[in-house]
Amino acid sequence: MAELRTAVSRLRRALAGHPGQFPDRAIAEDELAALDAMALSGAPEIPRLRRSLLLVAGAIGSVSALAAALRDVRIAVDLFGEPPQR
Repeated sequence: MAELRTAVSRLRRALAGHPGQFPDRAIAEDELAALDAMALSGAPEIPRLRRSLLLVAGAIGSVSALAAALRDVRIAVDLFGEPPQR
């Protein structure tokens, strides 16, 4: 949990400090807030973590200045393992 919270916090700060505007910025901010809330809850749902990660990546994936912080969030989400198979 601590690693996820740290990575999300870092990406949120990087996004807040990024001067450029892009169409999906609000989506990224909302999903990062959701990731942080899930980490705070102590028992996040893996499929929901991965969905939020995909939405954040889709929203800011083309902003190279945020790539390292986004990678850290992905690594933190991966620590929770794979989602259960249906």
